[in-house]
Amino acid sequence: MSEQETLDFAEEFARYRRTALAEVEAPGPAAVRRTVRGRSRRRLAATATTALALFGGSAVGYAAMSGPDHRPGPVEPTPSVSASPTPPPTPTPSPAGTSSSPTNPVPDGRFSRSQLLGVPVTLPAWRAGPGCPTSQTRLTADAREGANSLLALDHGDIDGDGAVETVALVQCVLGTRGPMQVVAFDRDKEGKVTTVGRVVATTIDKPQWLFALDVVGDGTVRVQVGDIAPGGGWPAEWSQRQWRGYRWKGETFAQVSGPTSFGQNPHSADISVTTTDLVLTTADDGSRTGTATVRVHNRGTKPVAHVDLRLGVPAAVRPDVDGWAPCEGEPQDSSDPVTCTLGRLAAGAEIRLDLSFRLAEGIALGTGKADVRAWPMDAGFDLLLDVNDADNQVRMTYR
Repeated sequence: MSEQETLDFAEEFARYRRTALAEVEAPGPAAVRRTVRGRSRRRLAATATTALALFGGSAVGYAAMSGPDHRPGPVEPTPSVSASPTPPPTPTPSPAGTSSSPTNPVPDGRFSRSQLLGVPVTLPAWRAGPGCPTSQTRLTADAREGANSLLALDHGDIDGDGAVETVALVQCVLGTRGPMQVVAFDRDKEGKVTTVGRVVATTIDKPQWLFALDVVGDGTVRVQVGDIAPGGGWPAEWSQRQWRGYRWKGETFAQVSGPTSFGQNPHSADISVTTTDLVLTTADDGSRTGTATVRVHNRGTKPVAHVDLRLGVPAAVRPDVDGWAPCEGEPQDSSDPVTCTLGRLAAGAEIRLDLSFRLAEGIALGTGKADVRAWPMDAGFDLLLDVNDADNQVRMTYR
């Protein structure tokens, strides 16, 4: 084959490629790949047969000279104009304060009960008055007088740092009504216990008692608070209980859920007592007698089933006949103090008692002070909580 024949054959083959490829449509990437592969193979085979027929041995010689037959690869389709290009994925920003260098993980502030009992801790100050130690003190597992007793604990991420902290209910044991507080603890980088802060504490008014605590998933510390403390004649069941939620605000805890005040306790009342002085004068038989006027007022909004009235006069000064009829039982048989149990006292009502006393002949009695105290009771003769106990007791002068 001459050089000119070779060039003519190459030009004819190029013309074929231009004609065949111009007929290819690009409906889409996946369809193009499947269709073009099959279509190209069929057209190439048909056109090759025609070319061989036209050029005869020259084509065979060219193929033999050019080596093995290399089929053209799949045609890359042109993207459709109507299709919207897919935007590249937006890179996710790195969290604030991070860098390519590794950071130290936040220390885990979870302490078990035994761990918290085994290390010294610092507590927020107790309320004014007799208290327990607060600086580097050990919590105790028992109700030891003058110590900080660990009553309950729970765990949760209360400050949003991704690590768990420990929340504990602690009581300063002072008799049966020592103050209480819920305190949050964490762990520093050296693994030591650190104090985050006080969640809530009891007060002289309300709440007077903390019953339980619970840390929920969002970091809220829920505390069950009670309006009155058990003891002093009334059981814990009489205390009104509320669940209140507290959240860490960066420097202190603040209440975020639950009631903020208590209504009147159904086991409470409000009574007051007043009295005149007891002045004894000599009677015809040589004894000395006198009368004190005692008033008991129900200042509350509901009736009181009973009133316990006690007068702390000396044992030698005994109840006489007059004025004691409203008292249940036998006041003259009571020892020091003289006791008078009164019946139902309606809301807003007042009872006046002109109580007479007698001192036997020959017994010397100087001037002194006697406590007169009145206390509300329920139908079962259990003492009720008086919401204003400051006016439940007065002092009576006797002479």
